[in-house]
Amino acid sequence: MRAIDTNVLVRLLTRDDAKQVAAAEAYVGSGAWVSHLVLLEATWVLTATYRVDAKRLAGSIAMLLEHDRLALQDPDVVAAALVQFRKRPSLGFSDCLIYQVAHKAGHTPLGTFDRDLARLDGAEQI
Repeated sequence: MRAIDTNVLVRLLTRDDAKQVAAAEAYVGSGAWVSHLVLLEATWVLTATYRVDAKRLAGSIAMLLEHDRLALQDPDVVAAALVQFRKRPSLGFSDCLIYQVAHKAGHTPLGTFDRDLARLDGAEQI
């Protein structure tokens, strides 16, 4: 399966350039894989550049999890991060995903300087 980069995912989500959206849709028409890195970059772009709030960001991630042509890396991890993010949006989706990746890999506790993140069971403040 082919993969896509952040720019393609952002075009698919924002639909802000008709020509690029058409090209992106054609490219993913037969299926495409989205890595954690691309997902994290895209969520950063959506919040920093497009000013997408936590609720809309969560909705976009949920849509990606159910997309019929996009396959997310470790969708179970992304889904767990989404649940956590919806409960505590102040953490940010990226921290939720970082935590869930470490948890699935069995590499906890997750050391952090972030006080909010350190409050999660399985994380500790350094």
